[in-house]
Amino acid sequence: MTNPTPVLHLLLLFTATAAVAVFLLPIISAATFDDPTANLSTSWTIGPSLTRNITYPDGSTILALLVRGFFGPSFAFGFFCSSPCSSFLLSIYIVYTDSGSSITNLNSDPPQLIWSANRQRPVRLNATLLFSPSGDLILRDADGSLVWSTNTSGEGAASLTLLNSGNLVIMDNKSNHFWASFDHPTDSLLVGQSLKQGQSLTSNSSTNSTQGQFFITVDSNGLRAFIESNPPQLYYAKPNASSSAKPQNRSAYATFQNGSLDIFMSSTHPNSPDYSISLPTSPSTQYIRLDSNGHLGLYAWNEGWSFAQQVFDEFPDDCAYPTVCGHYGICSNGQCSCPQLKNGNSDYFTPVDPLKINSGCNPAASISCRSNESIQLLAVDEVSYFNYIDQSSSVMRTTDENSCKEACLRNCSCKAALFRYNGDLTTGSCYLPSEIFSLMINNPQNSHYNSSAFLKVQTVSAPTPESSISTGTSSSSGSQKMGIIIGVISVFVFAAIVLLVLIFVVRRRRRRRAQEEDEDQFGEIPELQARFSHDELVMATENFKSKLGEGGFGSVFEGTLRNGTKVAVKRLNGVGRAKTEFVAEMTTLVAIHHINLVKLIGFCYEGDHRLLVFEFMPNGSLEKWIFNRTHNASLDWQTKCRIISDIAKGLSYLHEGCKQRIIHLDIKPQNILLDENFKAKVSDFGLAKLVDRDQDQVMTRMRGTVGYLAPEWLTSVISEKADVFSFGIVVMEIVCGRKNLDNSLKGEVHLVSLLQEKIGEDRITDMIEGRENYERWEEDEAVAMLKLAVWCLQTDSGRRPSMAVVVKVLEGGLNVETNVDHNFFTAATLGKNDAACWNDSNSSMPTASLLSGPR
Repeated sequence: MTNPTPVLHLLLLFTATAAVAVFLLPIISAATFDDPTANLSTSWTIGPSLTRNITYPDGSTILALLVRGFFGPSFAFGFFCSSPCSSFLLSIYIVYTDSGSSITNLNSDPPQLIWSANRQRPVRLNATLLFSPSGDLILRDADGSLVWSTNTSGEGAASLTLLNSGNLVIMDNKSNHFWASFDHPTDSLLVGQSLKQGQSLTSNSSTNSTQGQFFITVDSNGLRAFIESNPPQLYYAKPNASSSAKPQNRSAYATFQNGSLDIFMSSTHPNSPDYSISLPTSPSTQYIRLDSNGHLGLYAWNEGWSFAQQVFDEFPDDCAYPTVCGHYGICSNGQCSCPQLKNGNSDYFTPVDPLKINSGCNPAASISCRSNESIQLLAVDEVSYFNYIDQSSSVMRTTDENSCKEACLRNCSCKAALFRYNGDLTTGSCYLPSEIFSLMINNPQNSHYNSSAFLKVQTVSAPTPESSISTGTSSSSGSQKMGIIIGVISVFVFAAIVLLVLIFVVRRRRRRRAQEEDEDQFGEIPELQARFSHDELVMATENFKSKLGEGGFGSVFEGTLRNGTKVAVKRLNGVGRAKTEFVAEMTTLVAIHHINLVKLIGFCYEGDHRLLVFEFMPNGSLEKWIFNRTHNASLDWQTKCRIISDIAKGLSYLHEGCKQRIIHLDIKPQNILLDENFKAKVSDFGLAKLVDRDQDQVMTRMRGTVGYLAPEWLTSVISEKADVFSFGIVVMEIVCGRKNLDNSLKGEVHLVSLLQEKIGEDRITDMIEGRENYERWEEDEAVAMLKLAVWCLQTDSGRRPSMAVVVKVLEGGLNVETNVDHNFFTAATLGKNDAACWNDSNSSMPTASLLSGPR
């Protein structure tokens, strides 16, 4: 390492943010070491003690812990941060080393990240990585919270080694591997690495290192690339999506070789791939990466890193990628535009950014299924859609155009009727996506098919103006009497004005003092959300005119901010002046960010007013979609599956993705909200309980909602498994289409008891609502979903799965436990003695946890 430059002494005067990078400031031309192995009980802390650091010209910095040095591109394992260096990823990256195995940044590209352990949660200065004496590799943030672990404790591990291939492994003294980074890919594959069935490559987002919206999997049909949606939409398949699955007795996988990407689907020829994508060979290092735009690129070293080839073959041009023109954008020869009528009218769609037309288009009015609003289908001729390659996603394969359009109008989650004609131009395949990405102009001479799109748009009738009302004035008779009266009361008016002025001055001083105190406390909240005045929210909600619902601690109203953003405003009742508790709960809420949790936009703390501003969820709560049999648009099975998956992901984040484990304690359909695409989001953290990660259970008084309470509430000792039980109830209700406790159904009041009975009679399919309209595979999936619910409803909380395991089951990575107790808890008696304290929707709460999401 070279000596620090004098610049370092000047930078010591910088702010706390700059202090993160102080120990990294010497831009090192070379760091000499070749140390690819670490032994048990080794630990590293991000800070001045890590002297093996290199800063690159683009501002990115690495803190190398293990290096497998060669002359040229080499693999290293350690911490990485991009400019400005404020947070770190634990990563494997490719660096350039000289003939002495020294990492150098001279005339070289920045390090190429090919794997990361914590891209969803970067760590800060003073975070620690420990290779524990028991063989577990553990990453903790600066506050000691667990961020990531290999979970290999007690398996006989002896060393942590970075192999020549770039694979980081934990192995014993006999070189047996207990854990390998190759088995946990992120967005890249190295030569010799396989993507196995049940694994996925997931792109980074376009703005940071977190997971993006594209992912690749391998199954018995081959290699599949999807964009995240409800459900995920296929945009590339090798072999094509219409190919039938090959018989197999092993898991499928794809292996990246120097010169090809080989896909193995069957065991007929175990040493020969079923399909192979040809790639250029290279004498140097290569890797393939799923980029944030959905492209799978091959990158190779040739005196610097460069893009070598697009791995996805058979793409005619960039218009076939899902996000090339954003949502609803139409791509033609690389140019983007918004949908418009044949007469050129484009009032139904507006560009997201007029200066950046490829950012997509927004419908002029949000689509809603409310009966007082009108829905139309906007015809756009000769456009195609990338998802046409997935014939299994079409809801009807031999139908006519009108039937396809009618099916979309009946399905509230449908955003467009996409129709691909067969050769006879009278029938075709119908696609009803719940989310529309980029469309593309179709040239039948090249595609050999005709296609049309019918985009669902909302037209709201203008309200009838209110009639003006005029009033006349009375005659001037009696004006003399009025003059006398005015003269008498003028003295009193003057006295009242003086008194009011005094009161105003005193109150103003008190308000100013209170505001200064508020600023002191609210200034301590990290990532502070927007703070609104009470008058702003009165205006946004038109004086709280349109009530969306009512929860345990206040009502929720629809509103529109000045910038046009629709919001849900929750006005809290009975909060009083518990400022300390309000600030504490705000601090918790602003730290929670997940796509399946309702987002907090801002708040109001003014005088006695306590209001929370949340994102608006156009389709309301799940309750009205699964229990309201008169609703004009029911949910299809695929939408129900997506909703269940969304709930599981949101709960998994609360339990394992936050710095402190958060137990929701009141999971029920009323607290699951649906956005315009029927993406489910968990709301109402009013009952949430924070639990330290090293604390398995907590004591708390009984709370929640009758019918969703886990049996351990009888002891008041609960864990996150109480949420798992409630989740099982919700899954059961979604599949069965009725409430767990329904007093209107004589003899079948308790749904859980009825499920037990049907399982004992081997008639579980009787529980499935609408199964007479289901395909066979849908009925099979519904049965599997009920079996998952049964697993979650185990009386012994230790036998229930974690929500992370539930997510893996729903994604197909794990199977449902079959050794379960069918005499599970029925919840028929829990809460009877407390009936006076509860109602059917929610319960009371201590003041310290009053903040909750919209209902």
